[in-house]
Amino acid sequence: MKNLLNITFSLIGFIATAQPALYNNGNIQLHGNAELGFHTNLINDSDFETTSGLVGFYGEDIIQIDGSIAPTFFDTEIFITDGLFLNTTINISNNINFVEGNIFSDLNNEVVYLNFLDNAFFAGENNFSKVTGFAAITNKSIFSFPVGSPTQLRPLLLESDSNNELAICAYLRQNPGNAPTLATSFDLNEKVRSIGEISDKEFWILHGDVPSTITLSWNPQSDLANIGNTTEAEDIILVGWSKASNLWTVIGKTAFSGDLNQGFLVSEKFIPSDYAAITFGTVPLPLDTFAVNNPTLGNYFVSPNGDGTNDFLVIDNLGEAGSNNVQIFNRFGQKVFEKDNYTDEFNGFSNQNNLVLNKSQGLPEGVYFYIVTLPDIELNYQGFLFLDK
Repeated sequence: MKNLLNITFSLIGFIATAQPALYNNGNIQLHGNAELGFHTNLINDSDFETTSGLVGFYGEDIIQIDGSIAPTFFDTEIFITDGLFLNTTINISNNINFVEGNIFSDLNNEVVYLNFLDNAFFAGENNFSKVTGFAAITNKSIFSFPVGSPTQLRPLLLESDSNNELAICAYLRQNPGNAPTLATSFDLNEKVRSIGEISDKEFWILHGDVPSTITLSWNPQSDLANIGNTTEAEDIILVGWSKASNLWTVIGKTAFSGDLNQGFLVSEKFIPSDYAAITFGTVPLPLDTFAVNNPTLGNYFVSPNGDGTNDFLVIDNLGEAGSNNVQIFNRFGQKVFEKDNYTDEFNGFSNQNNLVLNKSQGLPEGVYFYIVTLPDIELNYQGFLFLDK
């Protein structure tokens, strides 16, 4: 670490009433090899632009940056045990070095962020030194946002078709359906049918108006093995809360690697600002499996004679396909049986109040026609069954 000229609030001769701070209401500029070190808060209400030189923030207690004008730093160094809290945006024009301590901002205030300008970059990011709040880019098309929770780095790699005028990103180690630090939440049960389950462990916020792909990784704390019915990494997809439909919808993936314990995926191309939250989800495995394994249901034989064989109409694994409706008709087209969420109840007796004769004696022997409707996966099956008395 460089030896800096340590300048405190006495530089300007102003002490804020709430707590000590350097208050800039003039014009601060750094040139050449100038170095300025802060051990106290900064209130910036005028120009603060460094065309070169280093501005560092140091100490054990949290330091806050406030004010009506966003300062622009050339090189910046963060070495604060309790972190740096932003109440106003700061711009980085060259480099920020994460030594120790996070950079925080209010997750309900998306207009305050650490902003990386055209040629800015960062170094030293780790689990305990990163952006725990919003990071942003200006005039960049490719960038890895150094975001995460207070104790874990969870970067997001953005690759856009052209430069973003502005793109912002944050990570939350929270359930998106009940995020305590946000004023809003995203119900995990409100989703399109092509999504099985959605992660309740973490999510990202990403806004940008340029078509883009993103790369996200998962690790043991993501706990993807316990989402729904996942059996392998191939089951993992990227999902987002659509602002237009107020539903979780599929963003999809073009590539992935790893296993359920650790891996990454690359998304399909999408407009980030179309989504309020992004996280991992799964394909609806049971529904897909039923449809693939059952292109037709075939024909059935029912002989309700009490011998324990074919006493009921059994449609294997039907419960895995979600809700269902089963209807049975005789050869005249008369409905003799209907059941929502059928579970092998039909044993040759009608449950309809119609013109079926001798209802208590059971239906007559013969051929019957059935229709099975599966609304959750938008499929219909039909076929025949033979009732043997």
